[in-house]
Amino acid sequence: MKKLINNPVDVVDEMLEGFVAAHKNYVRQLPENKRAIVSVNTVRPGKVGVIIGGGSGHKPAFIGYVGRGVADGVAVGNIFASPPPDPVLAATRAVNGGAGVIYLYGNYAGDCMNFDMAAELAAMEGIRVETVRVTDDVASAPKGEEERRRGIAGDFFIFKIAGAAAERGYDLDNVVRVTKLANDNTRSMGVALSPCAVPQTCEPSFILGEDEMEIGLGVHGEPGVRRGKLEPADKVADSLLDHILDDISLVKGDRVAVLINGLGATPYLELYIMYRRVHQRLTELGVDIHRAYVGEYVTSLEMGGCSVTVMKLNDELATLVDDPADCPMFVQK
Repeated sequence: MKKLINNPVDVVDEMLEGFVAAHKNYVRQLPENKRAIVSVNTVRPGKVGVIIGGGSGHKPAFIGYVGRGVADGVAVGNIFASPPPDPVLAATRAVNGGAGVIYLYGNYAGDCMNFDMAAELAAMEGIRVETVRVTDDVASAPKGEEERRRGIAGDFFIFKIAGAAAERGYDLDNVVRVTKLANDNTRSMGVALSPCAVPQTCEPSFILGEDEMEIGLGVHGEPGVRRGKLEPADKVADSLLDHILDDISLVKGDRVAVLINGLGATPYLELYIMYRRVHQRLTELGVDIHRAYVGEYVTSLEMGGCSVTVMKLNDELATLVDDPADCPMFVQK
């Protein structure tokens, strides 16, 4: 599998150098830790700081969401690997405006350990930190065990809600409250059509036959719930949405935000075909799609496939999801 890289060991640092140079009106790299990227225009006294982070290879997540109305800073790990505590702590110091900081990241063991360590170190410096772990992937644990679930494309909605709340001036307790509400009301499931390859090996992360797909595969290639023959788009969309609807109650008159997320190598043509079917199904149920997002929001290098995410909205969540955002890889007016 071919890649436009130099030395595989340097891919993350060279990517960050290019990213910061391209988006210097949005972000800066902390001199004390180059794996910590912070906003140039959102940090202010009295505002809750929003820190996100995770492994590289998921662009536009996570660095693309640093900006107004989303995150104030990001800690960057190696490819598909958690950032260590040091860049998390450096970013925390940089965005702390005296009102506390919230950590947001997908529910993976390495992220939990390293962000928790950073939170303990921040507390020793007098910085209050609270955490919300994203757990939207219905394929990764059964209903009733939501705390074990992975965070996948639902990251985008959780980051958006927290960032909007902080931008509006919510205090830390209320940012945490509404972010947990968003996470509790967000469900995702994905399908993989082809693998990705990490730069260090350029070898496929898993093997699928030319006529195969895998339902429920994780964003790092974690096993799904079903592997079988490739099916028409409508049937795939139905399968993903059925799992979501089995897990979260939606009735006529409910409002939702929907995300069809490409995993890195899926054309928009196919993503919109998937959205078409999800829109049909939800409309038939009498569910109002308040906002729809179609594109690449949380990828897996060049993996083929997509995921469906549904966030159930109340009035507060609808207002926050509508709020403006302006960051390098996402703008909403």
